[in-house]
Amino acid sequence: MDALPVVEVNQVYFRYKRGGFTHQGPAILEDVSLSVQKGDFLGVVGPNGAGKTTLVKIILGLLKPDRGVVRVLSRSPEEASSLVGYVPQHTHFDRHFPICVEDLVRMGRLHKAPRIGGYSPADRQAAREALHAVNLEDFRTQPLSALSGGQYQRALIARALANQPEILIMDEPTASVDTHAQQALYDLLQRINRGDLPPHAPVTIILVSHDLGFISSYVNRVACLNVRLVCHPTEQITGTIIKDLYRGPVHIVKHNHIVE
Repeated sequence: MDALPVVEVNQVYFRYKRGGFTHQGPAILEDVSLSVQKGDFLGVVGPNGAGKTTLVKIILGLLKPDRGVVRVLSRSPEEASSLVGYVPQHTHFDRHFPICVEDLVRMGRLHKAPRIGGYSPADRQAAREALHAVNLEDFRTQPLSALSGGQYQRALIARALANQPEILIMDEPTASVDTHAQQALYDLLQRINRGDLPPHAPVTIILVSHDLGFISSYVNRVACLNVRLVCHPTEQITGTIIKDLYRGPVHIVKHNHIVE
């Protein structure tokens, strides 16, 4: 018998409310179903406004669907939140705030830290291991302002890893970094997914991205979302699928071939 999915989204509908509860905006998600197995590296792609971030927030329990059922690790999203790491698209965090890189990473342990007495030795060890995993241990005492864009993204990943999550969800993690930093981040995520880094257990990853060409070399499945969702193994993605998804011709350069 197959193991239970670590994330199960079943027939979810969602609209943002406008003008109170009596007027609703257009449908953001319609009849969306998705099953994510333990150890998956899932890419979620689609045009702007397709509902990608909304779907992520529903899985995290930050939004509630109008209809449908969402289970994460066989629990409600709220109950499973402590086992899920999240790197949002926009952090709205002042990088000139007077804390060091290690302080930022320790924030990933806040829900586990004691209410009195600050961080425990286990919290500090988890933060150090997370910094080592993303190759930022030499920057742990540096201010956030000293980090490049790629290094700052790795620090945010370390903050999520300090929680020692079973699932890592990332929303456009490479949107503001250069090509070299993008590849370094994806290589890092691949190692995290395989369990090559502390705590040396495979981590299921859900990655929202606009760049199918880059992620196609890393993910094992692609969820194509544009209000409705269709999931494909990576090797089945074709130019026709991409054209239908984006509702027009799109030129996607992949590592091994070109899809038009």
